[in-house]
Amino acid sequence: MNQPDTIQFTNLIEANKGILYSVCNNYCKDPSKRDDLAQEILIQLWKSMGNWDAKFPFSTWMYRVALNVAISYYRKEKNQLAPVSLDEQDIQVAGDNDNWTEKEEKLHQLQLLISQLKSLDKALMLLYLDGKSYQEIGMILGITQTNVATKISRIKEHLKQSFSKIA
Repeated sequence: MNQPDTIQFTNLIEANKGILYSVCNNYCKDPSKRDDLAQEILIQLWKSMGNWDAKFPFSTWMYRVALNVAISYYRKEKNQLAPVSLDEQDIQVAGDNDNWTEKEEKLHQLQLLISQLKSLDKALMLLYLDGKSYQEIGMILGITQTNVATKISRIKEHLKQSFSKIA
C-alpha cells in the first residue's frame, strides 16, 4: 500500500480499534490525556501507512506502531511533573471498596503492578494478556520467540513475588 486510502484506513482502524483502546488505557492513566495519545497514534499510523506490508496482519503492524508511540509518549510524560488530581474518582474514602469482590481487588492490584513495569515488559504483558501468541508478540516487538518466552516467564515470576508481598 503506497498511498494511504482514507476509506481503507478508516475501515482498518475501526476493525482494530480495540488495540488503540487497550494501548491507550495501559500507557496513559490520565483520562484527559488518553485522547491525545490516541490522536498521536492515529497520526503516526496514517503517516506510516505506506510502510505496512499487506502480506502481514494489519493488527500486528498496528500494535507495533501504537506501542512505539505510546512508549515514547509515556517516557515524555514520565519526565514531566504530574499535577496532583483531586477528582472524586481518585479520592477513596474508607469503605468505598467494601463492595468490591476479592477477585476484583486482586485484579486491580495486578493491574497496578503491571502499570509499574518497564515499558517493554508492560508491552509484553499487554500483548500476552490480549491472547497474542509468542510468535506474534515477537513480530510486534521485534524480538525472538525465545526471548518473548523468557521475558514473560521472568515477568510472571516478578509479578508473583510482588503480588505475594501485598496480598
